[in-house]
Amino acid sequence: MSRTIEISFARSAKPSDELSVLLAADGGRLGAAAQAVDPSGVLARAFRISGFRGKARATTEIGAAQGSPSDRIAVVGVGDPASPQPDGWARLGGAAAGQLGKARKATVFLDVPGIEIGAREAADFAFGMLLRAYSFDRYKTKKGEDDANGAAGKVAVTIVAAAATAAKKEFAAAQAVAEGVLLARDLVNEPANLLGPLEFAERARELGRLGVKVEILTEKEMKKLGMGALLGVAQGSVRPPRLAVMQWNGAPRNRRPVAFVGKGVVFDTGGNSMKPASGMEDMKGDMGGAAAVTGLMHALAARKATVNAIGVIGLVENMVDGNAQRPGDIVTSMSGQTIEVLNTDAEGRLVLADAIWYCIDRFKPAFAIDLATLTGAVMVALGQHHAGLFSNNDELAGRLLAAGLATQERVWRLPLGPEYDKLIDSKNADMKNIGGRYGGSITAAQFLQRFVKDTAWAHLDIAGTAMGSPATEISQGWASGFGVRLLDRLVRDNYEG
Repeated sequence: MSRTIEISFARSAKPSDELSVLLAADGGRLGAAAQAVDPSGVLARAFRISGFRGKARATTEIGAAQGSPSDRIAVVGVGDPASPQPDGWARLGGAAAGQLGKARKATVFLDVPGIEIGAREAADFAFGMLLRAYSFDRYKTKKGEDDANGAAGKVAVTIVAAAATAAKKEFAAAQAVAEGVLLARDLVNEPANLLGPLEFAERARELGRLGVKVEILTEKEMKKLGMGALLGVAQGSVRPPRLAVMQWNGAPRNRRPVAFVGKGVVFDTGGNSMKPASGMEDMKGDMGGAAAVTGLMHALAARKATVNAIGVIGLVENMVDGNAQRPGDIVTSMSGQTIEVLNTDAEGRLVLADAIWYCIDRFKPAFAIDLATLTGAVMVALGQHHAGLFSNNDELAGRLLAAGLATQERVWRLPLGPEYDKLIDSKNADMKNIGGRYGGSITAAQFLQRFVKDTAWAHLDIAGTAMGSPATEISQGWASGFGVRLLDRLVRDNYEG
């Protein structure tokens, strides 16, 4: 992360001599704080010239305004208070962070005519600023040159809000979630030569400092458990696989845990069913599901969520080698079911089959949700603005849909059914790992459903949303960290207390 924002809250503060940020309601109306920032009323003239009308997340800026104590004044539009938008305050914070430029300190005045800004709104605003400031420049020798915000280093931001004291408390939990999102982004952005299964497992182990119990299963242990599906994917790589098991116990022991399972293919060549060379470099992000689960476990532990949660991630590399799996091979999963591997590039579902079965068999969770950058077919169906949702439980699906709307990490439910399930029947084994040309994301979900027993389950296909998704006010980079905010909200709204 090239830009570190240090946020504090205050009930009152003087304008910053470097940058002051104001909010404007619909029509360009400013609050009382504008008098101290712009005593000469220059902004009104600037609005007329630029056509700025205070539309939601629209921005304008002036420098060296006559009589102003600030070198720069930035204004962010709030829009019509009668038409609030989901996740609107976080997105406003992101828009404000985009105006920081090279400032080392800034004061943001949350003061808008006709809008009462409470602690939750102020904390969400600060949360959005943290997410916007992210960029991945770990391997740049000259920091900040290509940064989305135009600068590197630290910036001290004071947020002035009437509910400053309560906002500070609210922000502590929001900051924990932001850390989880940024962790997920970092993991997805890391190059595969530096983040293999072993290195990823060690990143998961670091959650121990937050009180998460972490176990790392080795290849030998997985063989003993009979994880032939996962191990079949890994056998073409010289880098050994791992299964990381993370447990956060924030509730009484007698409360059933909730479980999250992530696909962690650290690089995917497609194996012997090799992918085309164009765009293959993006396959370093084929562990976006495992990254989201790891980020979620960080968020839950860091904010001391009152829930028992399990995170399981299967970590492998899918490579081409003399020992690599062949199309037509038959493997035996941990469940005992046999799988005919007709396409070695449909490998993520093989990894998840054993990881899901292990998780459910060992922990008996109230529900299990898996996340995976699983199919290109889901992008054909939904583009990159929704993740695909499949579930055997209407209540769980409904709660995920609601959490998606609240966070704007949106999901769209797609069907499951016996007609689709028949498409993965095999004449040589219990099932095959692909179902034909049509309905590819659905047949992949049908495959996974064969490993969930009678547990409430949902599958999130995040192929279009975890990496390369469209830029927003709070996500400017290639990796979005999709899933962390969605699932944290699901837990917070429905499974804590």
